Amino acid sequence: MKICVLVKEVPDAAVQKRIDPSTGRMDRSGERNLNPYDTHAIEAAMQIREGGEVEVSEIVAVTMGPDTATRALQKAVSLGADRSLHLCDDALAGSDVAATGYALARAVASESPDLVLLGQQSDDGECYTIGAVVADHLQMPSLTQVIKMDVASDTLTCERQAEYGYDTVEVTLPAVISVGDAINEPRYPSLKAIMGAKKKPLQTVAAGDVGIDTALVGADGSRVQCGDFHDPPAKEAGQIIEDEDTAETVERIVAWLDERKLI
Repeated sequence: MKICVLVKEVPDAAVQKRIDPSTGRMDRSGERNLNPYDTHAIEAAMQIREGGEVEVSEIVAVTMGPDTATRALQKAVSLGADRSLHLCDDALAGSDVAATGYALARAVASESPDLVLLGQQSDDGECYTIGAVVADHLQMPSLTQVIKMDVASDTLTCERQAEYGYDTVEVTLPAVISVGDAINEPRYPSLKAIMGAKKKPLQTVAAGDVGIDTALVGADGSRVQCGDFHDPPAKEAGQIIEDEDTAETVERIVAWLDERKLI
């Protein structure tokens, strides 16, 4: 079995997320890291390999992003992936979910995997839908919010969270599975794995290398066009009442509330 794990570079959790008004896109100039939800997908792939039910020949981390996204791939490799594939092309900049899913599907198709895993969401966009878009282009069955997987030679029995409880679904491989963060507890990479991650094979491909039609990606090829983004207006400074005379202070507060019909 060959497993592809989709990963993403996202702004670090400590960085305040904001939209760049000049581009209409998320400002990614600060510290970035591997999407934490994708670490659960990597761990799920590792547990399939270590479970011994099927033989996993290779785990490949796949991402789409700028040059800096290689750091996310190195983190994925340090967590257990054997090698990584980086889809990097200026023509992809500004792609919406539909365009991103199409591009990733073309990159994944070049690997011909038996199973595609990814986290249930990204820590920046949080759209939850990229797995379904990729699956649609690959013509594979898709499940989301999966919290348990039992693997056989050509089938996957999954338990997934639903609004009313849990579903148990069996799918035939190949398939695209979005895992929930309740599926496992990701391991910490060892120092040896971190040091060796940069030496693992990393293949960089452009849009044309995997058959992507550039008319269907990027800002111009996206179906969603961003409108006018701007920071919310600053709040007016509040009124400070010095408590020199408690009775007078209470009267002023009551009058202020009464004027605004709050009492």
